[in-house]
Amino acid sequence: MVREQLGKEIYLPFIYSLFFFILISNLIGNIPYSYTITTSVIVTIGLSFTILTGVTILGLYIHRLHFFSYFVPSGTPLALVPLLVLIETVSYLARALSLGIRLFANMVAGHSLLKYYLLSYIKCLVVVYYSYFHFNSFCILLSIMWIRSSCIYYSSLCICIISNIIY
Repeated sequence: MVREQLGKEIYLPFIYSLFFFILISNLIGNIPYSYTITTSVIVTIGLSFTILTGVTILGLYIHRLHFFSYFVPSGTPLALVPLLVLIETVSYLARALSLGIRLFANMVAGHSLLKYYLLSYIKCLVVVYYSYFHFNSFCILLSIMWIRSSCIYYSSLCICIISNIIY
């Protein structure tokens, strides 16, 4: 995933550390009476703006003043440059906001899906015999892990896409 989006593997430890941070914080939510921090919009937006700040600093370090040419498309008439710089700056900042909101929405949707799935499972337990209980519990555990890992993979992919501006 990192090689396809960024072309280099030097950012692999950063992407993996973010992946495992989100994974562990979501798995903590499986413990009864615990809180999953990624269901807080402040945490997800703060994480995405931190990533955007790091990508901006790294882009300035690598490209120096050529980094600002990203905000002016090639072949733009001189009269439109101030307007396009404003539009591209808003677009650049909207990436961080959309990453945070997407991560938050994915986590809340995953938790809501699990809640409704488990509630329907509990209602069906009255009908199910005890011998099937262990198999069904195992299937529910697998579905929980699949939902959470797919949300985390999607978030890591979005981080790679946003980090693609460096190159």
